[in-house]
Amino acid sequence: MDDTHMQIGEVAARTELSLRTIRHYEETGLVIPSARSQGGFRLYTETDVARLMVIRRMKPLGFTLEQMRDLLDATDRLDSGDPLDAGEREALLERVQTYRQAAAEQVQKLRVQLERAEDFAATLSAHLEQNTPAPRV
Repeated sequence: MDDTHMQIGEVAARTELSLRTIRHYEETGLVIPSARSQGGFRLYTETDVARLMVIRRMKPLGFTLEQMRDLLDATDRLDSGDPLDAGEREALLERVQTYRQAAAEQVQKLRVQLERAEDFAATLSAHLEQNTPAPRV
């Protein structure tokens, strides 16, 4: 096999996504394998892995599949090297900026949730320490 292509199992290991999840993203059109082997196996490139990593990072922030598709479309067009007029480039950059801002807001919400969870865990630890008898020597 060509060094530039990976089978789905290697991609799953590298992205920490399940085979089922990767296949689901293929079915929804988010990530299409770059090639197929003669035996019909999906073959992925580093670009495909990078795309899956974007999706993996968006998922816990609550982005929908449609939003993922929209962002990937915008970044694909910006990165394609195809000529874009100034208005189109500005509109694409604005879309990416909107997602960046939404991600930052979600990160802040998650920080608050994490702080509350840590406080709760500390409260439980303190409760256990106060109510656990000291070992007898």
